[in-house]
Amino acid sequence: MKRLVSLIALLILLSCQQRQSTGKGEIKDIVPKHEYALLIVESESCIYCKQLRKDLQSEILAREIRGMDVFSVLYESNARVRYILKGQEHVSTEEELARSLKVNSFPQLFFYDREGNIVLHLPGYQPPKTLACSIRFVKEGRYKDTQYMDYLKAERCI
Repeated sequence: MKRLVSLIALLILLSCQQRQSTGKGEIKDIVPKHEYALLIVESESCIYCKQLRKDLQSEILAREIRGMDVFSVLYESNARVRYILKGQEHVSTEEELARSLKVNSFPQLFFYDREGNIVLHLPGYQPPKTLACSIRFVKEGRYKDTQYMDYLKAERCI
């Protein structure tokens, strides 16, 4: 069981790792394949972003994030990225995407559906217990009928 969890955590980490464009025309694809995705906007100098990466390797978060795409973009990156936002597909740089999302602090977590609708935006670092609850909030579709803070309180996540 530990090997399975370790493998899943490694896969999550690899999917979150920043990939710079290595050749002309290479485009990083962050269009969700699953029902929901998590986009992490981070900065090179952000210590909380580094902690979040470590947290995503934990057993509890690896279990919760299963079945959800996890992507990351680097605010300072000029690498090209393909994404979907509000039902429309776009290609821009990672920095332009971050700016269009009005990111000005790090990390920023955006949960979105296949159509690119942002269903939950979390500015700043979330401790593992709270992040696990946030993932469940999205995956279970609770954002459709429950206020986020009410859910966290009811589930004793904070």
